[in-house]
Order: sequence, then C-alpha cells, then structure tokens
Amino acid sequence: MPLPFDRRAMLQSAGCGFGWLAFSSLARTAAASGNASTQPPEGPLAPKQPHHPPRAKRVIFLFMHGGPSQVDTFDYKPRLEKEDGQKLPFKAAANVEKSTEDNLRVMKSPWKFAQHGESGRWVSELFPHVAKHADDLCVINSMHSKGQSHGQAVCMLHTGTDNLVRPSVGSWVSYGLGTENCDLPSFISITPPKGHGGPRNYGSGFLPAIHQATTIGNSLQPVNDAKIAFLDRQGQTLDEQRRQLDLLQAMNRRHLDRLEQDQVIEGMIQSYELAFRMQATVPIVMDIAGESETTHQAYGIGSEPTDSFGRCCLMARRFAEAGVRYIQVSAKQNSWDQHSNLKAGHEKNCGIVDQPIAALLSDLKQRGMLDDTLVVWSGEFGRTPIAQGSNGRDHNPQGFTTWLAGGGVKPGITHGATDEYGYYALHDKVHMHDLHATMLHLLGLNHERLTYRYAGRDFRLTDVAGRIVDEILV
Repeated sequence: MPLPFDRRAMLQSAGCGFGWLAFSSLARTAAASGNASTQPPEGPLAPKQPHHPPRAKRVIFLFMHGGPSQVDTFDYKPRLEKEDGQKLPFKAAANVEKSTEDNLRVMKSPWKFAQHGESGRWVSELFPHVAKHADDLCVINSMHSKGQSHGQAVCMLHTGTDNLVRPSVGSWVSYGLGTENCDLPSFISITPPKGHGGPRNYGSGFLPAIHQATTIGNSLQPVNDAKIAFLDRQGQTLDEQRRQLDLLQAMNRRHLDRLEQDQVIEGMIQSYELAFRMQATVPIVMDIAGESETTHQAYGIGSEPTDSFGRCCLMARRFAEAGVRYIQVSAKQNSWDQHSNLKAGHEKNCGIVDQPIAALLSDLKQRGMLDDTLVVWSGEFGRTPIAQGSNGRDHNPQGFTTWLAGGGVKPGITHGATDEYGYYALHDKVHMHDLHATMLHLLGLNHERLTYRYAGRDFRLTDVAGRIVDEILV
C-alpha cells in the first residue's frame, strides 16, 4: 500500500520534529497540547534561555480597544453616587475638551457593584461571568499611561512609546524567547484593529521581521470570516510548492549574499519557510469544530452576541496550548469609546466579551494551564468620572484598571488605588512601562537586559524606565 505522503513531505515534517506529526494525528479532534515540537527550529526563532526561571510560558493579552471605564467595571467609587451631578471639587485633567470648570459634573455609575468571592472583590453587574473568577484576578486599579488620544495610548500599550515606531510587546517576547513550536509563529494577533496605529501595534519595528505577529483577520470582521493569508495551497502538491519555494529562496539568498546583510530579505526568507510549515499546522489549530459542544456553549459560540469573541478566545487557548508565546485577542475596533451613550455602549461590549473571557479562564484552569499562562485584560486607558455631554465619559490615562490572572501573579488581590472619584492614580501607581517590565519578568526576561542595538544605541521595550511590580508577584 503506498504511503499517504511522498519523500519530500516526510523529510519536511521530520525536519520540524514531532510537532507536525502530532498535529496531523489530531486533525479531527483538537490542537496538540504541551510541547508540540521536540525538534526546535534554528535561526532567530530558536528557543532561547530566559534570564531567570520564568513563572509564565506564554501570554494571552485581551485588548479592549477604546478604553473601558474603570469606575463602571472594577474600581468601585461610592462617592460618585453621593455627589452625582455636583461640580468636580478639583482640577480636571488637561485632556478634557469641550468643557469649562463650570460644567465638570460628577456622574455616578449606571450599574450596581457587588462583592464577589472570598477576596470580596468589587465588580459591577456588567461582568457577571468574570465576577465568578474574582479570586483568580489580580486587579491593578492604579494604572496610568502616556497619551491622551487613542493613537498615542494604543501605541503606548503595544510598543512602550506614544509616538514612535518601535517593536511591539509580542515581538520583544518573540525576540527574547523564540518559539516552542517550529510549525507556528511565536506571536499571533487575532482580529487586531486596523486603526490607531494598525500594523505598528503588532509590528517588529527594528527587530528582525520574523518577530512580527502573524495576524488573523481584523477587528472589523467576524472571526469566522478571518483567515491567515496565502495558507491555501491553490491545488498544488506539497512537492510542487517546495520546489517553487526552493527556487525563490535560492534567488533571495543570492541577493542577500551580494548585500551581505539585509534584515528585510532575511526576514522574508525566514517568513517564507515558516509559512510553508504553517500550512499543515495552523488550519488544525484554528479549526474549533473538534471541540466539544459543552466547550462551544461555555464560550458562547453559536449564540449572539458572544459568538465571534468566543471563537477568538477559544482559538487563543488552542494557540497557547500549541506553543505560541504571545497571543493577543482584540475587541472590535474602538468599541469601548463611549463619549456618549455610555450605558448602551458598555452593556453591549460586556455582553460580547464577559462570557468568553470567563470561559477562557475556566478552560485554562481546568487544563492546568493557568499557572503558566499570563492572562492580561486592559484598554489603552480608562474614562473620566465626570460626564461628557449628558451620558458619556471622556478619555482618562491618568488612572484606570488593568487585571491579570495566572502566570505567577497573586490571585484575589487588588493593587493600588485611584482617588475617591476614580480620576487620578494615587496609591502604588503602576505606569505602562511598569506593566511591561512585570510581564517580561514573569516570562523570565529582564526588561533592562532585553535590548537590541539600532541606530547606534541599545533600545528596550521599557525605554529608560520601568519597575517590576513585585507586590503582585507570587
């Protein structure tokens, strides 16, 4: 009986170790778990030794684009209700527009808060499912950042700078650690926003191009319509593709030899090889059909409004399980930006993300993955406790909430605080550089040592700042 693959295909799969074979055997079930590849790749994606023993192997970053309101979600401020409609008793931030000191009025939250879990964490009724994980969350209520506009703040969140083209967080992680699976990229961005920086938010900047994210769709389309471009073989056999690629790569390498060094060409060569290997693996990881009906229901798949974001979160778990280092899932583009209609907008957004996020936490925990997977939930900034117009809130990078779970952070704690109105970070302040430094630390990377020489100086994600928030670490 003839073998179902030819010699070249067999050598290609063997060259990547057992990862490809493991995924092939699971094509009709689920993504492979654990260490998908035992034969690590060479080159820039080769696994690298961390600077110190890591607590987390990977990150799943849940990006709430637009800026959720901290005082309506995880930062309970009773004073807002008591002083609803009254004049703000202190100076507002410089970013507040279309207002004067005479009409800066406190606005109470439209939602009730309650305490949950043994930790007694305050969570608003907007997040009934996530509230069940109150004792898993490490909530930072004292975040502050740079950038009053979305473009600035989104760039700051993703790259550590508010106005320059720099490598994204996931690219730094890829550069520092490499990949666990030679058949997959080390950095995946699921439905990233096209606006407010677009590719800058998942790009590699001056790092080698192989470290930029592989994107799946964008946040303006349902994830079940999203695909990774050019993975379809267009009717060609693997052998035909390999021969075409060998010819193309020979020309690329000849051109590179003449130039001696060119990161663009090097990145292209490496990306082509990775893309060739991904054809066998990625469709299996992205295919959630083999997951149980119970799992689909838990993530809200097959129901509205949770279907699309639920698919994103389940896919993130599968990529994490398969060995991807950094996975970002983005909410719909700018969906949390409620300058007006706060109540309708935030209720819609939470209805989309609450159940899938809770399911992701439960799923990771059940599989024993939450201990070494760092889950981060954040927007680019928060929102003001004063009204904008009659029923909205303005941007607020001066104080907002980010929460983390798993991956070496203390569960069930709240770190830092804003003032009594939830406007300015006041106690145990955490800057965006501090968050980045802490994330890298949990992955085993020293943010001061993770550098790359470019244009005559050594650059790093945290620039010349950043403090590890030791208080939240286990």
